[in-house]
Amino acid sequence: MTPSILESAFIRELVRQIRARDRFGTQDALSDEALLAPYIVTPEARRAIPIVGDPDEETVARVEAFYQAIAALIESECGQMATALVHLSHEGFGRVLITVGKLVVLDRTLRDVHRFGFESLEKMKTESDKLLAVALEIISQYPKAAGLGSERE
Repeated sequence: MTPSILESAFIRELVRQIRARDRFGTQDALSDEALLAPYIVTPEARRAIPIVGDPDEETVARVEAFYQAIAALIESECGQMATALVHLSHEGFGRVLITVGKLVVLDRTLRDVHRFGFESLEKMKTESDKLLAVALEIISQYPKAAGLGSERE
């Protein structure tokens, strides 16, 4: 893990989201690297996870924190509230939507959530950067639906 990746806006926000979900302070003593470790799933580790399985609460919380971090970055970029909605079945299938105003800026189908993770922090950051760029492009194409238009002026 390179120190620069830990200082990126997405990784800092993800750590903030993880710490915010720790209501009882059980992870206060953990370093940022330790908090992020469950997001790293090497190809070998992925092969060891059964193809069919139900996600546990910790995995679901990781998925929610990941998408909430993206929503927080969208919000900081455009100045409008972004909301991440994660809906999962007990089998680990579902959908995530991120909305800004009346505009859906991210719509993603989730499958095999019990295997959620990335090969490295760099790959996770790259994926989040792509999702953020697409969301911001959609907002720039439809600013009125996102609440940035002249309807309030």
